[in-house]
Amino acid sequence: MTFLFEPWPWYVAGPLIGLIVPALLLLGNKHFGISANLRHICAACFPADVPFFQYNWKREAWNLFFIGGIAVGAFIAAFFMKNPEPIQIHPELAQDLAQYGVTHIDGMVPTDLFSWDSLLTLRGFVMMVVGGFLVGFGTRYAGGCTSGHAIMGLSNLQWPSLVATISFMIGGFLMTHLLLPFILAL
Repeated sequence: MTFLFEPWPWYVAGPLIGLIVPALLLLGNKHFGISANLRHICAACFPADVPFFQYNWKREAWNLFFIGGIAVGAFIAAFFMKNPEPIQIHPELAQDLAQYGVTHIDGMVPTDLFSWDSLLTLRGFVMMVVGGFLVGFGTRYAGGCTSGHAIMGLSNLQWPSLVATISFMIGGFLMTHLLLPFILAL
């Protein structure tokens, strides 16, 4: 049972995630994705005359249970299956972060960037609020999130998902190597 308390290697976790796609397709032609759930929640909780929310959201209710399972699984993993050993980050990453004044890391979260105190700083506001808005806007503009496009869309050989996934990767590289050093210097 100790394998449950350790990170799983990519060659185990990857195929398990990949098997979700054929399972969903075989179990009723369902499509995997996370970001569409916000639309389902808004359509269920705030029925208005907004055309975007006028659809049969109950047909997609299974996806809300899927998201609930992710939340419950994360809670169980964080509180009952926690590895007592501290998480190790690569020494070069720690050194690079220290150059920008990011020295306090709680688990995998750099609290100098992501905490209530840092939210009130310009750097924290840009990282959390502006970054969150851009992720939400990009998800809507791309017609889905990375999980929907990269896992489900690519496995279905959908051309828009290939373009979106390549764009996600290019955006991530540009952010990491060009914009992030500028933001961290604020």
